[in-house]
Amino acid sequence: MTKSQYVYKTLFRFRAGIEAGISWLKRCFGLSRCHCKGSERFDSHCWLSVVCYNLVILARHPAPS
Repeated sequence: MTKSQYVYKTLFRFRAGIEAGISWLKRCFGLSRCHCKGSERFDSHCWLSVVCYNLVILARHPAPS
């Protein structure tokens, strides 16, 4: 798709990182199945899972000095 090997590797690593994040959301935060009924509840379930994911990521990395 790209002529540059550097761009290809960069995009490949980016996609691998995104897929790893999605996999972790499915396994740890219950995004594989949603038992909520209705669009609003489904949206809130997804947003809450993503916010929790981001908070865990932030909590694992120490603040820069």
